[in-house]
Amino acid sequence: LIIIPFLITVSLDANSSLAQILSLLPFFAPMLMFMRVQLSNPAGWEIALSVGINVLAILLFTWLAAKIYRVGTLMYGKRPSLREVARWLKYQ
Repeated sequence: LIIIPFLITVSLDANSSLAQILSLLPFFAPMLMFMRVQLSNPAGWEIALSVGINVLAILLFTWLAAKIYRVGTLMYGKRPSLREVARWLKYQ
């Protein structure tokens, strides 16, 4: 439900600066870039940049999740705090 106002804003003006910026952010890009392609004609570099940023974000978050999971399995039974999770990211 929280994404609906963004979708309405983009549908009113698909080439606005808000739509261009949000279509590059990983959380919004899959919906907004698809919508922008349907409603207007974004430049090819915008589409490529959006896809590239999303791929990099997927790789980064997968790597971070793997590091947390690896150390987290050793801490079975103990509830981690945010400080401990941040410390786990520093482990080799």
